[in-house]
Amino acid sequence: MAAKVYIVYYSMYGHVEKLAHEIKKGAESVEGVDVKLWQVPETLHEEILGKMGAPPKSDVPHITAQELAEADGILFGFPTRFGMMAAQFKAFMDSTGGLWRTQALAGKPAGIFYSTGSQGGGQETTPLTAITQLTHHGMLFVPIGYTFGAGMFEMESVKGGSPYGSGTFAGDGSRQPTELELGQAFHQGKYFAGITKKLKGTA
Repeated sequence: MAAKVYIVYYSMYGHVEKLAHEIKKGAESVEGVDVKLWQVPETLHEEILGKMGAPPKSDVPHITAQELAEADGILFGFPTRFGMMAAQFKAFMDSTGGLWRTQALAGKPAGIFYSTGSQGGGQETTPLTAITQLTHHGMLFVPIGYTFGAGMFEMESVKGGSPYGSGTFAGDGSRQPTELELGQAFHQGKYFAGITKKLKGTA
């Protein structure tokens, strides 16, 4: 039976969503792995989102907390708000209390990817603070470490991401993920899928 990898994200301006699609490609490159994209529900009113200049959401289906338990491994993606995950994603995690009570996610591998507005905006603090959510669920945090090789040491161009996971910089919103950042996202998907497959015992 194929290992199920869920990529669950929140994206206001599309940067995290672009990473999610690239991560999906990477995960799908691993044989014996089924991958599905999900987004978490929006908590802001459409009028507010309009004033913030947020584009319409894509047709990626919304996930419920209970559906998380169906996955063998989960990658969580979100933008940063003051060095921590966005409130929309935190609200979703807050809805997983039932899974926490039964420890339905315990032992499942989990990874993190993210977007920040600036280089000092939380590329490391955001995943670091998000790990508390995984810890309480008993999930196994899977960082990418330095497995992306030379791409982790790029100094000539601006690059998001860290050993915690893939990432990008949104700037004022006009900057889009670079080829290097998308490459790291692909790598994270492939790396995470391989580990999920091994833990499921289908390798």
